[in-house]
Amino acid sequence: MITIPSKAAEIIKNGEIVAIPTETVYGLAADAFNIQAVLKTFEAKGRPADNPLIIHISNLDQLKRIAINLPEIALTLANSFWPGPLTLVLQKHSNVPDIVTGGLPTVAVRMPDHPLTLEMIHLSGPVTAPSANRSGNPSPTRAEHVQNDYQNSVPVLNGGISRIGIESTVLDLTGDQPVILRPGAITAEIIKNKTGISVSVLENRDNKNRTKSPGTRYTHYKPVATVEWLESETKINDTNTYYIFHSDLIFKPAPNIFYYKGDFDSMARDLYDHFRTADHLSFSHIKIEPLPDLNVSPLIHALIDRISKARGN
Repeated sequence: MITIPSKAAEIIKNGEIVAIPTETVYGLAADAFNIQAVLKTFEAKGRPADNPLIIHISNLDQLKRIAINLPEIALTLANSFWPGPLTLVLQKHSNVPDIVTGGLPTVAVRMPDHPLTLEMIHLSGPVTAPSANRSGNPSPTRAEHVQNDYQNSVPVLNGGISRIGIESTVLDLTGDQPVILRPGAITAEIIKNKTGISVSVLENRDNKNRTKSPGTRYTHYKPVATVEWLESETKINDTNTYYIFHSDLIFKPAPNIFYYKGDFDSMARDLYDHFRTADHLSFSHIKIEPLPDLNVSPLIHALIDRISKARGN
């Protein structure tokens, strides 16, 4: 376990990988311009090579090495939401190796909102950082999750528990209109209210534009336990099932029954930890209370997306 950003930066500059904290989930970082280093993240995760990665930066000057033909709204969005959980898909600079973008002419970029990682990137330069889980498994939101996945074979910059716990919103700026390819904590409504920029949300999972976004091509976020939406007539008496409710107390609390009482920020932060805990305790099923309308919380859309993927949808 590492606690000093300069040590993590040294590992990156030496062409190795290190797990880093962000406000969303922990990422598996490598020098974004070092092909052999980036390949190590694919190998460690078991990630398909055509699945693009997000490049993480610490300042806007670094963006000039990564993207070209920046639209004016890109800087507006960056100044409004960076550092933070918003990834922008832009036209790729020739500096960026094709392995980073899955062979696409576009590149995904964000500035994470975590002081340790920002300091590390300031020292190391831009890094690729897919979620630091083995491919297909729930993303890690604690340093201990990473250690468990890799049996301590990957160094971890310990930044505590991820504050948001759900991967970043991915916004494509390379088409005629900005479009959200992956929902996250920053919604179309939040973007409109803060910047006046109107964006659409890509609803069709088969749309080829989704291939520009990390986290949309393959099964993700899936625990070993079967994830299901809880049916209203279900009896809560199955000791092999792990239950998650967003509403107030309905049944007597128990070690396998969790309530969030409308606190969707906490529910999102804890979701992957619940998935991992249920697997660790050998529960066969995870049942989640169906979520309310999207306008109840900015995180509802992202929660539905991640839970649906965990169900295999």
